[in-house]
Amino acid sequence: MSTGSGADSAPAHNGDHDTTRTRIRTRKTGGTFSSLKVRNYRLFFTGAIVSNTGTWMARITQDWLVLSLTGSAAAVGITTALQFLPMLLFGLYGGVVADRYPKRRLLLLTQSALGLCGLTLAGLTLSGHVQVWHVYLVAFLLGMVTVVDNPTRQSFASEMVGPAQLRNAVSLNSANFQSARLVGPAVAGLLIASVGSGWAFLVNGLSFLAPLTALLLMRPAELHKVERAPRGRGRLREGLRYVAGRPDLIWPIALVGFIGTFGFNFPIWLTAFADGVFHVGPGTYGFLNTLMAVGSLIGALLSARRGTSRLRMLVGAAAVFGVLEIAAALSPGFWLFALLLVPIGMVGLTVNVTANSYVQLATDPAMRGRVMSLYMMVFVGGTPLGAPLLGWITDTYGARAGFATGGAVSLAAAAVIGLVLSRAVGVRLRVELRRWRHPHVRFVSRDGRDGRDGRDGQERRDGREGYEGREEARRLTVRA
Repeated sequence: MSTGSGADSAPAHNGDHDTTRTRIRTRKTGGTFSSLKVRNYRLFFTGAIVSNTGTWMARITQDWLVLSLTGSAAAVGITTALQFLPMLLFGLYGGVVADRYPKRRLLLLTQSALGLCGLTLAGLTLSGHVQVWHVYLVAFLLGMVTVVDNPTRQSFASEMVGPAQLRNAVSLNSANFQSARLVGPAVAGLLIASVGSGWAFLVNGLSFLAPLTALLLMRPAELHKVERAPRGRGRLREGLRYVAGRPDLIWPIALVGFIGTFGFNFPIWLTAFADGVFHVGPGTYGFLNTLMAVGSLIGALLSARRGTSRLRMLVGAAAVFGVLEIAAALSPGFWLFALLLVPIGMVGLTVNVTANSYVQLATDPAMRGRVMSLYMMVFVGGTPLGAPLLGWITDTYGARAGFATGGAVSLAAAAVIGLVLSRAVGVRLRVELRRWRHPHVRFVSRDGRDGRDGRDGQERRDGREGYEGREEARRLTVRA
């Protein structure tokens, strides 16, 4: 194993507080896997892929177990809602904790707690005493731990790799998660069919030994220093005021909220399609999840190669995501439905990575934990609202209606928020009809000029002056 010495591992001083410009448009620094040159991140990445595989096994097994115990897609939605309800209720407080305490120590505690939850559910299932309320309770406890774990993990990436590699690390974290998604559902399906659900839960609980070992092997001296929020009252209000003064943060977070609440209810839809529409077993259900993972992995790797986070990309991907969900809902046959899951996974992941990296890079480091807790609260905390509603629609009107509803809301949110963002950053959409050619669509400034950066002819102004919080006024510029 490389010692990780040198510039790739050693923290660099960063005295520039005008972080938005340099972080939204970062230079390419070594290709798709450049963050893996950093020893601490390499350890984190290796441990995460093991625990992520176990997590995906547990997710698939949990959904199938609840469906087997109750026969209700709505019950699956309730389980999902309970797991994400704590994020909705307490997510912002998790961000305060993440900004206040050392993130590596917090992760040691949260990852241990997640492993214990997995082992508890394994014991109940293997003993034959599991009931649906047991699954509900463990799902809620998992959610409580995630309140702190999620913003801590999100913001810990910048401490491991620094701002220049942050976007690449965010993309590789997503690729890691989706790579595990390729293996986890398939293994879970085989274990459920052959030896039962309990063994899948047991593997998940034991898998958290890997990230715990990785965290213990890290070199704290090689982490990039980040100013921690001081003790005192008002830290939560301070974070909310910071975001409230930044429309360039509010609207991308709002878009992600609509997508996460209504468009990412795949446990409900895939179980309903597998069981009620196509009448297949757990092995095929795992196969459908694997197809989505293939698309998500492709999306993550493509995102890792891009050096910028674009608002235009975010809005466009969200619109395409909604259209693809509607198309899948209307698919007449199994294989067309299955194949559409690949681009759905790819575009959905593009939405997630683009929004995540944009928000992180546009946020002051001392505020990042609180802002990311708001981001995650909106993204996954809306599930307790969306999952039961979409589960009820799926049970009452069918799987196709439920899936199409999620896609329609995602498409509408992309259209409305895209228009709001275009006004906020001072651009408009120009459609040029050219003879014998397809229409040409592009963003231009409101005075009619094409907003491109004169340095290389490939960039446009996607932001404007006037956003003031506690930091100085800045001009936000992202690559077109």
